[in-house]
Amino acid sequence: MSVHVEQRSGIAIVTIDNPPVNAINLAVRTKLLALADEFDADSRVRAVVLTGAGKLFVGGADITEFDRPVEPPSLPDLIGRIESAAKPWIAAIRGAAFGGGLEVPLGCRMRVATEDAKFALPEVNLGIIPGAGGTQRLPRLIGIETALRVAAENLQLDGVRAAELGLVDRLVREPLVDAAVDFALEALESPLPEPASRRPMVAADPATWEEAGQRIRRSARGASAPLLALDALRFGVENGFDAGLANERSIFLKLRASEEAAALRHLFFAERAAPRPADLRGTAPLPLASAGVVGGGTMGVGIAAALRNAGIPVVLVERDQQSLERGLAALKAIFEAARKKASLTDEEAEARMQDVTGAVGYEAFARCDLVIEAVFEDVAIKREVFASLGRICRADAILATNTSYIDPRQIAEGLPDPGRFIGLHFFSPAQVMKLLEIVPTPETRPDVVATSFELARRLGKVPVRSGICDGFIGNRILRRYRAEAEALLRDGVAPAAVDAAMRGFGYAMGPFEMQDMAGLDISFMHREAARARGEQIAETPGDLLVRAGRKGQKSGGGWYDYAPGERSPVPSQEAARIIAPLVGAPIEIAADRIVSRLIAAMASEGQAILDEGIAASPADIDLVEVHGYGFPRKRGGPMFLTKRQTS
Repeated sequence: MSVHVEQRSGIAIVTIDNPPVNAINLAVRTKLLALADEFDADSRVRAVVLTGAGKLFVGGADITEFDRPVEPPSLPDLIGRIESAAKPWIAAIRGAAFGGGLEVPLGCRMRVATEDAKFALPEVNLGIIPGAGGTQRLPRLIGIETALRVAAENLQLDGVRAAELGLVDRLVREPLVDAAVDFALEALESPLPEPASRRPMVAADPATWEEAGQRIRRSARGASAPLLALDALRFGVENGFDAGLANERSIFLKLRASEEAAALRHLFFAERAAPRPADLRGTAPLPLASAGVVGGGTMGVGIAAALRNAGIPVVLVERDQQSLERGLAALKAIFEAARKKASLTDEEAEARMQDVTGAVGYEAFARCDLVIEAVFEDVAIKREVFASLGRICRADAILATNTSYIDPRQIAEGLPDPGRFIGLHFFSPAQVMKLLEIVPTPETRPDVVATSFELARRLGKVPVRSGICDGFIGNRILRRYRAEAEALLRDGVAPAAVDAAMRGFGYAMGPFEMQDMAGLDISFMHREAARARGEQIAETPGDLLVRAGRKGQKSGGGWYDYAPGERSPVPSQEAARIIAPLVGAPIEIAADRIVSRLIAAMASEGQAILDEGIAASPADIDLVEVHGYGFPRKRGGPMFLTKRQTS
């Protein structure tokens, strides 16, 4: 049963029990509405305590219903009925009260909560705004400025802060229901506070709205919902609660049916499923209390930082003392930068380094549960590393390579017990980027794979399992994306036009700007290595630029020119001259045609990856592109977008 009822001392106790997050679906709404009528007609009931089963109140509305027409009773109707009930409803909250799970308590006459309660309106992450009074009741309880940050900017309040702001009437301790019943009996002895919808508000001055709009516009990065949440809240402040509620609902329903919201729902469900592959649900991960990292370069330091941010002690090993000191300094600089941004306290930044052990020589890994190699992309060098690790590390330690292209089976040749070996492809900067490609070999044991997914969870990353191919999922699609961009150049389209089209689509930068930032020589060396192996790789415009000394921003020029100390790309006549033998006469193509060609190329490669069994699902490919390669989140990913356009 989704809703349980008991009575105690004239207080009806209603518990929403709808695992896993007590979502408010049609059955819950219908039952609660019926209970409101029943309690108002029952002379034995003096008040109602509403709570959630388990460790949380309500995690939100049932998102699976968003792809269907709204079925009555709607959530606004339910909340309106609770707010107007003759018998006052009191919300008793522990854990999450998110989205609709916060809007329902806003309709209750009062609220009690534990200190660890969490209050949020995260609807903008799904391309919608609160649709059941969240933008209208919340500012009447906690003030306009804080309500704006909650409704439009993902601010989350804990129980203590919520009580300070007036959202929570009393902080209580466990047992929660007992405390809530005591509070209700006490509250009934005094005049009750006005419902949130009837409470007065202090109007905001124009500067408040203007400042909030500028701030939200910057952080929204083209997403529609955050600014519309601001508009909804402001409309209600300026036009009254009833008009505001109707306007909010209208915006919500329009956004609910939008392509952007559909894309974000797609990613929500994909992200929720990613850490729990069906074939691993019965496999327990191995203990993971310490980890080692081979290599103190950019990637190794980033991986070490990610591990420390997750509370895992780290051993960082380099080939010599000078390289080790450089790596440790870089690691410390990451935490220092976080401290300056107030992401870490002084104590937290110091603690991050306290559990880092630096060493020269692999013997320092002797007690590690996991060792991740992050050295240069050369199969011979990597084999040497694992030959040493195989001799020194514990027999039950997991050994992982961070390779981004090389077949892991080649790296693991000759390794004792290859079942403990796996590919863990982090993305740079590893302490920031969310994607982790998990690449088992045919010999990798299931418990090693399960441990890799558990590691991703602890690191706060989105894990995607990839089969073995050149570049795995992400870099293989990236190569196709870049090849199609260069095909446009051969047709005569300017690099700046291609980049502008992709920025307009929602990427932070276009393919040529991205290559200049990363360095053209990286992919050039990969092509050269393939040519050295005898593969037939045609010469590209990028090859011509690198051979002319143009490697991107680091050399002052690549596809674009860069002024000394500047990163702003300037169209380059010199680059145009160098690549002229491989490109056509200048032409102009509409931006939407450029976008269509590039996305179609990505989706085509993605389909080939699926057909070959490299990826398990189209959603996995979309997660890789969104979290590893900057595909605009509001578009859902190349596989989702292409399917929507062709269906």
